[in-house]
Amino acid sequence: MSIQIYNTRTGGKTELTPLAENHVKMYVCGITAYDYCHIGHARSALAFDMIYRYLLYRGYRVTYVRSFTDIVDKIINRAQEQGTTTEELSERFIQKFHEDMEQLGVASPTVEPKATDHVQEIIDMIEGLVDKGMAYQVDGDVYYAVEKFSDYGILSKRSIEDMQAGARIEINEKKRNPMDFALWKSSKPGEPIWDSPWGPGRPGWHIECSAMSKKYLGNSFDIHGGGKDLIFPHHENEIAQSMGATGSPFVNIWVHHGFVTIKDEKMSKSLGNFLTIRNVLERFRPEALRLFVFSTHYQSPLNYSEAAIKDAEVGLERFYECLAEIARLPESGDAGKESAISKKDAAKLQSLEERFQKVMNNDFNTAQALAQLFDAVKILNKITRVLPGIPSRQDIDLLHKVGVKFKELANIMGLLTEDPVEHAEALQEKRIKELGLDPATIETLIRQRNEARRNKDWARGDAIRDELLAKGVELKDGAKGTTWKVK
Repeated sequence: MSIQIYNTRTGGKTELTPLAENHVKMYVCGITAYDYCHIGHARSALAFDMIYRYLLYRGYRVTYVRSFTDIVDKIINRAQEQGTTTEELSERFIQKFHEDMEQLGVASPTVEPKATDHVQEIIDMIEGLVDKGMAYQVDGDVYYAVEKFSDYGILSKRSIEDMQAGARIEINEKKRNPMDFALWKSSKPGEPIWDSPWGPGRPGWHIECSAMSKKYLGNSFDIHGGGKDLIFPHHENEIAQSMGATGSPFVNIWVHHGFVTIKDEKMSKSLGNFLTIRNVLERFRPEALRLFVFSTHYQSPLNYSEAAIKDAEVGLERFYECLAEIARLPESGDAGKESAISKKDAAKLQSLEERFQKVMNNDFNTAQALAQLFDAVKILNKITRVLPGIPSRQDIDLLHKVGVKFKELANIMGLLTEDPVEHAEALQEKRIKELGLDPATIETLIRQRNEARRNKDWARGDAIRDELLAKGVELKDGAKGTTWKVK
């Protein structure tokens, strides 16, 4: 089954057909390293982590490049405010970013380049653009001439005239056209500088990604990603620079994720309405945040609320408890016994991977993929509740096989990374403490219930069950006797 991906450039879905056979090359714009990351950054990292994992699961070789911006005005200004260097500031927050990603369980990309490590590649690309007449020098600055690139606006689907009329453009008399953008900026007092053919200065923002993607992925590659806020001007300018410099097609598929909102307003540092990843992980499990993020399609707005993450925590525990129940089943069953699983349920479980792939192949639809997993949990819980004390071999084999596959599929979204039995037992201990329950008392009541049932005192047995249920304790009678758990 082919993978169809929504392509911002075409406005429709494009089949993933790697330029190199079975090798997907993907570039994602990473953070600007000047502050702690908020959950908008978490969504970006998790979205492309999921895409990366799914491509690997589907058998592709993937070269995944995620960059760091470590030299822009925001970093310079923040470093001056804090009385430190841009290098110290950016390195500090790159380290904090890595700590956050480790907490979230985000897989490491193939390469994580920093702009300041690629100044020579940036200078080389700018020189090529100047030589082709697509860029021009004014004093110590170099600007890209957007009118020289006939496809400018192809990504954002706006003409230069419309952009000039509708955009707030910084007045700069050095520019030939107000839409021209800086490739190289001449040095100012207190700023980091590098030598260049145009004098001392530093790179512009947009050129860094063109230079780094070219170095690690070549002139043309398969997927370029980032947030929707990068479509214009950053990604639009990347296209102009890269195609202007190389004369080759640049990117086949442009992937952009939606914003995280709070009360339907975009989360951003400038608005002051952001929560850092660390804020959220102080209160919620990383996997709960992951399930919350993937409950919405990556392109759609994601409205943050604590209630939504608490709901995700409940869903996550359903997954773990279901797999723990399967893990506790005997390793093999009775070969001569008939199946207790209906053909309909067996077929549904056997088709789980196929159904999961079908929705994930449709633009990585994690919301529908999670729906397939929750549907499977519903069926599995129904089966384990009624499974006889000595199950049939075919039922045991099916349930264990589905359990393994379920965890593999959930891992694509970074879920179910812990041992299900250990996780479920730890959760039970936590719930017991929260409810102030005494396990010894519960066990005594269970023994009294079993004794009543042996004496056919069904009323007494049911009364004990009801008493425990009122306290949040659920009983299950099986081959190994009566077990209990806190709901």
